[in-house]
Parts: sequence; C-alpha cells; structure tokens
Amino acid sequence: MSADRFRKWLMFAYAATLLAFIILPLLIVVPMSLTSSNSLAFPTPGWSLRWYAELWVDERWPNALWNSVVIGLSTTVLALLLGIPAAIGLAWGDFAGKRILYAIIAAPLVTPVVIVGVAAFSFFATLGLVGSKLSIILVHTAMAVPVMLTTVVASLSTFDRTLVRAAASLGAGAMRTFFKVVLPLIGPGVVTGAIIAFIISFDEVVVASFLSTGAERTLPRMIFSGVRESISPAIAAVAVLLIAFSAILLGVIAILQSRSQALRAKASA
Repeated sequence: MSADRFRKWLMFAYAATLLAFIILPLLIVVPMSLTSSNSLAFPTPGWSLRWYAELWVDERWPNALWNSVVIGLSTTVLALLLGIPAAIGLAWGDFAGKRILYAIIAAPLVTPVVIVGVAAFSFFATLGLVGSKLSIILVHTAMAVPVMLTTVVASLSTFDRTLVRAAASLGAGAMRTFFKVVLPLIGPGVVTGAIIAFIISFDEVVVASFLSTGAERTLPRMIFSGVRESISPAIAAVAVLLIAFSAILLGVIAILQSRSQALRAKASA
C-alpha cells in the first residue's frame, strides 16, 4: 500500500471514529423515546409510541413549539435585515476602524451565554419586558447577527465586483443591482446564515430561561424544565424530533454550499 493511500485510509478512519463518538450518544435517545416505561431507561423494557402521542396530548409542548418557531423566525428576519447591509459595508467599505467595528459586532460570539442572559434580564426587567417574546427575540438577534454577518462576508469575499459596475453602466440603480445581481450570487450564503440564525434561536435555552415565563416558554426551556422537575420519556421523544430537524437543516446547508460553489464557478467563467 502506497503512503498516500495509507494516509487517506488513516484520515478516513479518524473521521469515522470522530463521527461515531459524536453521533452514537445521540442515537441512544431513539430507543429511549420508544420505551413503554413511565421513566427513561436503557435498555428499554418494551416498545411504544405513546410518548410521541403524548407530545400532542399535553398542550404545553405544542405551545412551546409555537413559541420557538415564532421567536426563531422573527430572529432570522431581523438578522437578515441587519446582517446583510452590515456585511456589505464591512466587506466592500474602506474606512478607519473597520476591524474594531467587526470585533464589536462579533462580540456575542465569544461572550459567555450566561453573562448575556444575566445582562439581558437586568436590562429588560427595568423595562418590564421580562416574560415577553420581544425581549427574547432581541437578544437572540444580537446573538445571530454575527453569524449572519460572517456567512455573508464570506460570500462577498469571492464576489466579482465588476458585475456591479457592469450593471451600473447599463443603467441599473443600486436597489435593482442588489436584487438582480448581488443577492442571487450571494443567496446561498445568505440562506445558510439564515438557517444557522434560526437554529441558534430555536435551540437556545440559557437566555430563554432568564427571560421567558410559563406562557412564553420555548421548546428548549420546556425540555430543560422537564429534565429538572420530572424526567419523562416525552423529553427523549422531543429530543429525537429536534435531532432529525437539525439534521435536515444541516443537509440543506450542505446543498446550498455546493450550489454556491457552482454559482461562483459559473460567474467567473
């Protein structure tokens, strides 16, 4: 066996081992969600779909899902509206302090979430907004904008700006150029950022624990409360559904990245 082939097999074995280390603990949740017992147990004493049905019987779970979806979509829209113009300004702008401004915007990425939660609670408590969706949406937006900014800046870094000048020479205005030229080419990066922003908001539990009340509980907050108060197999059923949902979104991101590479190759051809 040649040295190159041995290295490829070694890297494949390493990647497979690492993937198994990450995924196998998640897969244990699947049989636990199908248990016929009233408590979490592995191996399961029997098989049943009762806990998946329980998710729709107990109205707290659909309400928590609805809250998470509303907050996640609202966060995604705000992250798009704020992140795309900021990314264009930082990627194409030439002004003093650009690096400092980028570092300030990216600060939520490196700030511990617990600190963000405590600060958000103190701030919104003075405004009387603790327990409202608006407070959670605003904090989640602050956490999602840096991710949106990063993905869009990455797309703009390979964008051929001569296309913008060509559109302007043909009489296209700034808005028409953006929607007809720029956005289609950076679209996969924008959608990828939007999906990641939604995942960040949908899965976030720390800030939601500080700012949500019983009526406004999100799905992760509901899971956390269930684990702390009463460990029910319904929690495992929710976890399985969330894992499947996240896997689908990650698959969409992979498809979008492939499409983005194809678009860039076609545009440069």
